[in-house]
Amino acid sequence: MAEPKYTEKDWDEIRTAFASSIMVDTQISSLAQNLDGPVWPVKAKDETPAKYIDMSYDEALELLALKGQSADKFDLLISILKETLAFDTPFGDMVEQTQAAAVRDNPLLKNMSRIGIPENFPISLTALGSDTVEFCKLEHLKTLGEFAVFAQGMSQNVIIGGDFRKLLNALSNIDETTLVEILPFRKGSKGLHLVEALGQAVRLPNPMPKAREAIVWFLDDFNLLRKEFAETGAVVRQLGVLGNVELEKKVSDLVRQLIRPGSGTTPTEPGKKGFFGRLFKK
Repeated sequence: MAEPKYTEKDWDEIRTAFASSIMVDTQISSLAQNLDGPVWPVKAKDETPAKYIDMSYDEALELLALKGQSADKFDLLISILKETLAFDTPFGDMVEQTQAAAVRDNPLLKNMSRIGIPENFPISLTALGSDTVEFCKLEHLKTLGEFAVFAQGMSQNVIIGGDFRKLLNALSNIDETTLVEILPFRKGSKGLHLVEALGQAVRLPNPMPKAREAIVWFLDDFNLLRKEFAETGAVVRQLGVLGNVELEKKVSDLVRQLIRPGSGTTPTEPGKKGFFGRLFKK
């Protein structure tokens, strides 16, 4: 068995220093992901630094053993805390800020307001990659506003990548071209839109769940689509903003499935009317 990399003295130093870190209640697996290094094997929600830092060297080793982890995972734990602390320490003064002050001075939220992106827009309705969506779930980030506040509170030296960085940069610089890729955003316009949300949904293997969620969020927009469909039997006029004939056809087909009886969005049992049954009632 390899000799431990860190000593009891190292552990006492790092756990004492980490007690005041803003990341003390963050899942260790998320900290490891931010560092882009070896993964932390325990994925439980309460698997945070706070779980370990009150323990002695031997107690922490014993707890890891009870979780089926070998002694080398204790070296990994110390490395994760040590590297996180190196990023975190220069920004320790952020602990003193109130949440209200952080939100008030948040440039991402200001930019979102400037281009009409609502803070409560669900991350589940974005086109972020599965890895980023999973990271947001781990950090309990459900909306774009929560994403912005979390990103503002991160150390500037934390290494992030993928769609997390892509969205962060797009909101920071109001990069409309990139925003169109990630959000149901329309270049040259303000706000978010149902047509673009459906355009992103049809790229999925099963677009219907996301399309139904989008309908609930963009109910006024959907009522306009229904009105056009009732008058003309199609929704060509509103889909023209997509600027892609093939994509327009796919979205048009999806809208037909959502509106026409028997599409699966209305109840089939006589006398029963669920949410979508009321929604589509003429």
